[in-house]
Amino acid sequence: MKYTHILWDFNGTIIDDVATGIKSVNTLLERRGLPTVDTLERYHEVFTFPITKYYINLGFDFEKEPFSEIAIEWTEQNEENIKKAPLHDGVREALEFFKEKNIPQIILSATKRDMLINHIKGLCVYEYFDEFLGLDNIHAESKVEIGIEWMKNNKGAVPLMIGDTTHDSEVAEKMGCECILIAKGHQSVQTLMATGRKIYISLDEAIKDIFDK
Repeated sequence: MKYTHILWDFNGTIIDDVATGIKSVNTLLERRGLPTVDTLERYHEVFTFPITKYYINLGFDFEKEPFSEIAIEWTEQNEENIKKAPLHDGVREALEFFKEKNIPQIILSATKRDMLINHIKGLCVYEYFDEFLGLDNIHAESKVEIGIEWMKNNKGAVPLMIGDTTHDSEVAEKMGCECILIAKGHQSVQTLMATGRKIYISLDEAIKDIFDK
């Protein structure tokens, strides 16, 4: 087996939370009289990194209210809405596949770590993971530093990153590891293509291609 570890992104990769995110941000937009996100295509058009730029694209004005306050409000909405978000199709099968291969599985997420663990427990897949690498705040900032630190502490590791955004590709590049992107999450196929990574429509397709399942 070429890879020693599987590094999973969480939002949009493990959990199918695009609709959840749209619902949560639309509540904030409605409260401010701003145009809501009415289609998936519109969401893919405005969603980007850093997350602060995404909010600017939506019409939020940080001179009127700081991002830190908006983040608190969004998190309150999303923590309630995300309870209804399911696993993405094929995730449980993929987790089981890697478990049978005895490949350690780790989540590397820009979600606050304690929230991340609660979500994973709610999805009933906690036992598949060896580590949970998340932030210590709710601001969904870059997870690059966490990934680099993990690599420093795991010299000789050859991880494969599985994600759904250009940020996952960026993190993998900084870590010096390979990355595949599943185009079922927070960014469109067209956006992901700019990374030059292998892009798949489903996890099942990816595993069959890479691991000759």
